[in-house]
Amino acid sequence: MRGVTEGDEDTGPKASPDAETTILFVNPVTQPGSPLDLPAGRIAEFLVGFSNKGKQDMTLELIDASFRYAMDYNFYMQNFSTIAYQQVVKPSHESTIMYSFIPAETFAGRPFGFTVNLHYKDAAGVIYRQAVFNETVNVIEIEEGLDGETFFLYVFLAACVVLLLVAGQQFLYSVGRGSRGGRSAGRKNPAVETGTNNPNDVDYDWLPRETLNSIKKSPKSPKMSPRSQKQSPRTRKVKRSQGDD
Repeated sequence: MRGVTEGDEDTGPKASPDAETTILFVNPVTQPGSPLDLPAGRIAEFLVGFSNKGKQDMTLELIDASFRYAMDYNFYMQNFSTIAYQQVVKPSHESTIMYSFIPAETFAGRPFGFTVNLHYKDAAGVIYRQAVFNETVNVIEIEEGLDGETFFLYVFLAACVVLLLVAGQQFLYSVGRGSRGGRSAGRKNPAVETGTNNPNDVDYDWLPRETLNSIKKSPKSPKMSPRSQKQSPRTRKVKRSQGDD
């Protein structure tokens, strides 16, 4: 659908009969005759071809572009940057210039009139303006999955969580080890009572605990019972005979 700019068409500079212009969108790539869908918040780029069919030089001065209200092109919705070129095109020569812009994200899902005007002048200083593009376009919203920036953000958060877990584990381990060391330091070696097991009154306190335990567990030497000390009758007879002698 072609837009009509009543104020722009009725007043101001007109297009030169010796100039011919073409436009080609390179981002996004579009097919001739198909509707133009511009992604919101993304760079859109197009090329403008200019052909000088006259007999004097033409100077390409600048390009301006804007979004208009789709129902009335006299209402501006978004103005894009005006780029100056100052490029001279000789007679019977052609030239190509490039223009880029970014549709606002708030315009996603709505149609707008898109107008591109090329301003140029001839060698005599006469100024011309030509509407290179003047049609309705659709501003669309691009739905994407996980982009690179979001992915690295998730990786960074996961690394932070892992570091916190490791730090917490080390802290708990150090606290538990310190409490166990305090309890073991508070314990003292119990005194070993020698009593009747130490008849020689020897001081064993300087010996290690393991050595004391081994001494306590070592088998004691057998003692002679009173019965074993009694002599047998044969022994008494031998002694008695010896006494008689």
